[in-house]
Amino acid sequence: MSDFDSSLFRINIPTPPPQAGSLLVAEPFLREEHFNHAVIKLVEHAPGKSSMGIVLNKPTGYTLGDAVEGFDDEVEIPIFCGGPVACDRLFYLHSLGDEIPGGREVSPGLFLGGDFERVKAYVNMGFPTENAIRFFVGYSGWDPGQLNEEIDSHVWAVAPDISNEELLAETGESFWYRIVRSMGTPYRNWLFHPVNPQLN
Repeated sequence: MSDFDSSLFRINIPTPPPQAGSLLVAEPFLREEHFNHAVIKLVEHAPGKSSMGIVLNKPTGYTLGDAVEGFDDEVEIPIFCGGPVACDRLFYLHSLGDEIPGGREVSPGLFLGGDFERVKAYVNMGFPTENAIRFFVGYSGWDPGQLNEEIDSHVWAVAPDISNEELLAETGESFWYRIVRSMGTPYRNWLFHPVNPQLN
């Protein structure tokens, strides 16, 4: 195998330890449906405890007006898939602060959840939602110690954080490429891996 090939397939790159608020990026060969080219906001993580994250860049194709009771039918705000756990529950990340009381701050200025009646009123009255709130069904979960083991096995890399506006604006697989580019030279070859390394 050439030096280029060795570099292309090298994924065991040192990465910072995770913490609540970190961004997790899936390694390029991870093919599991929910996590292929996924970027995850880690909202709960502490030693000896389970971890929780929300996949940011997997649109479901549904909107709030289509799928969630209590929202006006014409509300076309998209719903994303946050992960394979609790797919019958709606979660939301937002930067609206006191507009949505009861939310839990997961990183500076970014909140998870809050008063759902206020959310419905805010959305149905037509207040600004773009780049300010995003809705998800399901979440991603890890047992105590599991996430650290997966990071040690290079399933995930911890990426530099981005602004809340950027985080709530990005969609789709292109987000994975943008975050990987932000991770610098050691990760640049992740951008060029073949879809199926066995075909190379």
